[in-house]
Amino acid sequence: MYEKIQETASWLKERMTTAPTTAIILGTGLGQLASEITDTYEFPYSEIPHFPVSTVEGHAGKLIFGKLGGKDIMAMEGRFHYYEGYDMKEVTFPERVMYELGIKTLFVSNASGGMNPEFKIGDLMIITDHINFFPEHPLRGKNFPTGPRFPDMHEPYDKQLIAQADAIAREKGIRVMHGVYVGVQGPTFETPAEYAMYHRLGGDAVGMSTVPEVIVARHCGIKVFGVSIITDLGLEGQPVEVSHEEVQVAANKAQPLMTEIMREMIKRN
Repeated sequence: MYEKIQETASWLKERMTTAPTTAIILGTGLGQLASEITDTYEFPYSEIPHFPVSTVEGHAGKLIFGKLGGKDIMAMEGRFHYYEGYDMKEVTFPERVMYELGIKTLFVSNASGGMNPEFKIGDLMIITDHINFFPEHPLRGKNFPTGPRFPDMHEPYDKQLIAQADAIAREKGIRVMHGVYVGVQGPTFETPAEYAMYHRLGGDAVGMSTVPEVIVARHCGIKVFGVSIITDLGLEGQPVEVSHEEVQVAANKAQPLMTEIMREMIKRN
């Protein structure tokens, strides 16, 4: 696997005309941020050697290079999920490639179900921590040379970046919440009892991505900032039916605010 990662990175380096140190992963319904990137050149996942291909509606499936906030960046428009049938080495393949390309900071975004009664649909939740409920750990197996066998996870989401995002949100009058993201396998949305359990265990939002990506990024020494857009609510005693289409609609409405915060953070870093 490590050889494949290096081959993929070499293929991209030969074709790259920029040198980004920041990467962004755009989740379900969050591809609009890609339109903010200027001076772009891109590669469909299907053309990149060894790269998985996204199969989920709302995920375009391409790697974009260009400028955002005046800085060189790379963006994944579409990610890979465990529920699609990929193993964790495939799900986190892009983060390994990012490290080889010189990425130092990773911005992750997702659409998630809120379990905190203070949340509203369309809220931005800055992720302060996570709980890993995936049945396979992304670092299982032979250790990659990018980090220690037992990596520390006391600060999976960078506190300085969180503070900076809070300051920008205050300046721009954007409502942001803080919370713990629960990463689960999917692909079913949660039952009322599951929402209640995750909330009682300390979770504020739940989704089917992000956690494996963050673990591998931190194993590589990459700083992480994460945002969840609350696209539906699973509050105790208030079960609500939810569809993938509704999640995409809610994400589309909220993403300009997320874009504004991320653009300004990249500009200032």
